[in-house]
Amino acid sequence: MSPTPRSFPTAGRPRPPGLSRRGFLARLCVGAGLAACGPALLARSGHHWQAAAPAPDRGPLGARGQPAHPGQLLDPDANGIRLPPGFSSRVIARGLEVVPGTGYPWHTWPDGGACFPQPDGGWIYVSNSETIALLGGGVSAIRFDCEGRIVDAWRVLSGTSINCAGGVTPWGSWLTCEEIDFGAVFEVLPTDRNILFPSSRRRPLLGSFKHEAAAAVDALGMIFLTEDVGDGCLYRFKADAWPDLASGVLQVAEVVGPDPGADPEAPPRAVVWHDLPEPNPSALFGTPTREQVPAASRFRGGEGIWHHRGVVHFTTKGDNRVWALDPRGDRLWVLYDEAWFADPLLTGVDNIIATAAGDLLVAEDGGDMQVVALGADGALYPLLQIAGHDGSEVTGLALSPDGSRLYFNSQRGENGGGPGVTYEIRGPIAGAALFRSDFECGTGGATLG
Repeated sequence: MSPTPRSFPTAGRPRPPGLSRRGFLARLCVGAGLAACGPALLARSGHHWQAAAPAPDRGPLGARGQPAHPGQLLDPDANGIRLPPGFSSRVIARGLEVVPGTGYPWHTWPDGGACFPQPDGGWIYVSNSETIALLGGGVSAIRFDCEGRIVDAWRVLSGTSINCAGGVTPWGSWLTCEEIDFGAVFEVLPTDRNILFPSSRRRPLLGSFKHEAAAAVDALGMIFLTEDVGDGCLYRFKADAWPDLASGVLQVAEVVGPDPGADPEAPPRAVVWHDLPEPNPSALFGTPTREQVPAASRFRGGEGIWHHRGVVHFTTKGDNRVWALDPRGDRLWVLYDEAWFADPLLTGVDNIIATAAGDLLVAEDGGDMQVVALGADGALYPLLQIAGHDGSEVTGLALSPDGSRLYFNSQRGENGGGPGVTYEIRGPIAGAALFRSDFECGTGGATLG
């Protein structure tokens, strides 16, 4: 039975007890990228970040001329999605059913996804299939034209298992991550079709562990990776000759000092990186990567990870936190912690992406089946809620390259056992798209060597 739909306030939940508005706002603004908040917003004082006031030219979900907040969610629409006024939704695909307008049956449990621009102004949405290889694990794709119409769908990769989330590379490929013990990362192009021998696309130097997601930092020649176990680690790969992923070193993070989330006013912690002795341990006799370096810090179930404007954001589900890492200065802090709030709006944190404006969108695994925005004004706002899918999780967040659409899944559908459903929402505000992607349509394709 579906719970009674919640009525959310227009403004976000109050800040956590003991955390000043300046402190909470500063964490969110720094996490969104310093440039997002304006040069006068942040000042360094002692060991604490301080904030004066929100930048006047932007709200949590858009720029000047757009409403500061998306507003209270309405009752479920015909597709069971609660949206702000002026938004609409459509079903893109259902698991085990043929994608409309194509001959391709969609995979059962869709997970991580991303959009890739195409030369004609359209785009491809890639989607991981989170099941074992024998039941269709791998990656699928849906092709849209420049008007957003579905024109094709196909299988990209087969033969992998429990493909969870992943990450987009600066050169236009998709890193798909296996969420299994001693799992691997595989690199594919959205235009690839029917790759049946995944070993040719495996990237072994990204490690063998229970992968969740990956985020590339082009300026540093690095890829950051999360591990989805309760005592998992945070990793980074440093390429010898970026963007070549065939040589380099995999490292694990050590956070110096006490838990940075225990004190809401805590300053950022320093991070030290240690080389892993064996990135690909034997599944039978090897030492798991998270146990190879005694000093490695533990994270309670690493989930989504995303790089935007010089900051790497990631989530951990065991403590419902959103973290921010400065990869150049090796500093780490907590942007959001469920424990800071008596009645948290955001729970079950999972997939995370950022808008071009720097606002974070976080999907819930369970929780209230929402996508919640962490706005740069220091508040949280529900963007959407899938009603009646209590046993499922929201996955596959991705913005279309033109910024007009957001894609996502209910991974296990209404009964919590699949098949999943893939959705699209649109929400133009004040004559402009709510979201704007870092991609530009018509930038062409890519090739893998």
